Amino acid sequence: MRDALTRGEAADPASGARATRPDPVSGRAGAEHAVLLLRPVLRAQGLSLGLARADDPRARPAGPREWESAVAMPPPRRRDFLAGRCAARRALAEAGGPAGEIPRAGRRPLFPCGFAGSISHSGGLAVALAAPGARVHALGCDLELRGLPLDSAHIVLGPDERGPVDDAPDRAVAARRLLRAFSAKEAAFKAFGALLGEEAPATLLAIVTRPVPGGFRARPRSLPGHVVDVRVRPAGPGVFSAPRACSARRSR
Repeated sequence: MRDALTRGEAADPASGARATRPDPVSGRAGAEHAVLLLRPVLRAQGLSLGLARADDPRARPAGPREWESAVAMPPPRRRDFLAGRCAARRALAEAGGPAGEIPRAGRRPLFPCGFAGSISHSGGLAVALAAPGARVHALGCDLELRGLPLDSAHIVLGPDERGPVDDAPDRAVAARRLLRAFSAKEAAFKAFGALLGEEAPATLLAIVTRPVPGGFRARPRSLPGHVVDVRVRPAGPGVFSAPRACSARRSR
């Protein structure tokens, strides 16, 4: 999970949208199983999937730049970071790409030239998507295994998006709707970052979403012509969000 205010690669939450409680091992196993079942669907879209647990002994730095990044992190963050890189290398290998180190530009992972990719992690599980860049211009995925407090909704959703959460019949339904919207925005944020560069939205509130069957349609508020359709699926106690199609598109 990443922080809902300062954007970048999947990371621990900071102010505002924080996890409500630790995810049990059984929840992680259920999420891993659910995501693995999506592999055929993702392959049909031209996307390759990789997973790794934070305690995977193969989740180690693959080169000096990964080592330099990892050694400066506190142990929990380091485990998540290395699991994410391990998952990304598995996705790249399945996509026919190189399985070397994946350095950072700020907080964003730099995938090998000719390949697009995205990394996310939550509750001790990391997931990554990769695809040849000739087919995919931008990727974004997000795994969320912990809920968000309802009082963080204003960090995630603009007033024009709050209806489904505010009108929910009870707090449990409201929390589930908030988590789905948050995860979809996280995935869209990453895709827009790769697609739009310096013009990409800087916060989740700079992206507007509307529900569509199975997920959300997302647009930057400042560039409404660009659209990302995100599918949100159950994953154990949480959700996994990934693009419906292989790239963001320009609406007419």
